[in-house]
Amino acid sequence: MPRSGRRRSRIVAFQVLFEADVSAKPIAPILERHSREADLDEDADAFVRRLVDGVQAHLEEIDATISRHAGAFPLADMAPVDRNVLRLAVFEVLFDNRGAPLRAAINEAVDLAKGYGSESSGRFVNGVLGAVALAASGRQEP
Repeated sequence: MPRSGRRRSRIVAFQVLFEADVSAKPIAPILERHSREADLDEDADAFVRRLVDGVQAHLEEIDATISRHAGAFPLADMAPVDRNVLRLAVFEVLFDNRGAPLRAAINEAVDLAKGYGSESSGRFVNGVLGAVALAASGRQEP
């Protein structure tokens, strides 16, 4: 596995968020363990930490955004994979202005959802993030 790259960093960040969410354990030791095990280069590790810290810092706003755009699927009932992929992507789309272009962030999230989630996870994540992106751009949803 490569030691660098944003894709690899997003996978590690997702794994940290997912594990902390489903285990209800503190995120710091989970982040440290995953960081050590992933053996990422310095830039990739810094990106993981920026993503995880950013999601944690904006969690209430991120969850409110997801709830608003996935109203038929309460956050607590959502599959943990979908919930955490969405949290990561919504952070990148709405709060991380140093990150990837919008389309790249959405595509990466859909790929994560397809790789770790159910058969319908990719479509679900794409739909929610599409609605978030439309709202963020100020355009009306259909």
